[in-house]
Amino acid sequence: MATAVFPGSFDPFTVGHEAILRRVLPLFDRIYVAVGVNSDKHYMFSTDERIARIRTALSDCPTVEVTSYSGMTIDLCHELGAKAIIRGIRGPQDFEYEQLIATVNRRLDPTIETLLILSDAEHKDISSTLEREKLLHQ
Repeated sequence: MATAVFPGSFDPFTVGHEAILRRVLPLFDRIYVAVGVNSDKHYMFSTDERIARIRTALSDCPTVEVTSYSGMTIDLCHELGAKAIIRGIRGPQDFEYEQLIATVNRRLDPTIETLLILSDAEHKDISSTLEREKLLHQ
């Protein structure tokens, strides 16, 4: 069974995140959307709210499970039996950051691949940061 993890803070989960996930659905039997929890970060939405929003957005995707985690993504992959990490990239800055993280993860476990998925052109300017700003000023 091909299993992947799509990790992120998802504060909030955007249409860009959803588009990436829907594009990779056919590649895996199971995808875990893993909501990261970092006690050093301040989130706009609680972990439960983020999970609920993602579950609502993906309610038509039976092969997707939403979970939360803290710690290293590679450890979560081991726990879930995932052999791939999915990451979306919008441009060169995202690519450099994600390439660094992918290299570290590959050193930790060379059997787990990181798939860097380019965002669709219409979603390249969407970020959780901008979405939070819009929500704050509504």
